[in-house]
Amino acid sequence: MGRVEGKVAVISGAARGQGRSHARLLAAEGANIIAIDVCEDIASNDYPLARPEDLDETARLVEKEGRTAYTAIVDVRDRAALAAAIDTGVTELGRLDVVVANAGIAPLTKGGPRQAFIDAVDVDLVGVLNLVHVSLKHLKAGASIIATGSLAASLASQNTSGMDAGPGGAGYGFAKQVVSHYVNNLALQLAPEFIRVNAVHPTNVNTAMLHSPPMYAAFRPDLDNPTREDAEATFPILNAMPVPYIEPEDVSEAVLYLASDAARYVTGQQLRIDAGGAVKAIPWSGS
Repeated sequence: MGRVEGKVAVISGAARGQGRSHARLLAAEGANIIAIDVCEDIASNDYPLARPEDLDETARLVEKEGRTAYTAIVDVRDRAALAAAIDTGVTELGRLDVVVANAGIAPLTKGGPRQAFIDAVDVDLVGVLNLVHVSLKHLKAGASIIATGSLAASLASQNTSGMDAGPGGAGYGFAKQVVSHYVNNLALQLAPEFIRVNAVHPTNVNTAMLHSPPMYAAFRPDLDNPTREDAEATFPILNAMPVPYIEPEDVSEAVLYLASDAARYVTGQQLRIDAGGAVKAIPWSGS
């Protein structure tokens, strides 16, 4: 207990899913939380996003752990609004030590509009850049920046996913690849200041993003209107371990480690929580 005692963490996409799980675990380990979410739908994304009451529930879970939650409904694509929200949150909570750039969408509709590519890149890549960049002025030595990548970054680079998820799927894979590169390069820039930058790369995670009709269709293009049961039969194909998905808490444990002082010399890492998905997809190079 207390692995991030006294720290303050900002988490985007905090209203549900992985973001809520990260907020709850970091709070249980002693952190106060700035929880950010857009709390409204994006037109090209064919499954519902979180609502204000979801963000309220995240705050309740943080407070249940005896910690303080500052919440803000803000779009990570809006850098000015994001900066204002974080500035206010830091004023309320006194400091900022951990940045978890987690907000993401997956508009995986085959034959979908080209806007889906734009929205996926703007949320999943530009949203990461915006959150990190507006947070940097608040960070001091010992701070930790953690970006949510995806197994899709590895699959996109190898073209092994076998899915046709339309423009949004292409944008999602591209965004996650660039996030990986960004983490690597930013880590070098911030290392002299003892500010660490890492990425976590989950496989399928048991969240609303995974359990959605567009995702089912991406995994089962052979069927019209596939069900969850139809899709779950194919989910394990991505992984070396025969599991359909991992839980948000599995990713949160990695986030907690990277946020804590136990990882004080860990930077520039691409930490895969992917049930062996990447090693299954990428041939060993020996280098």
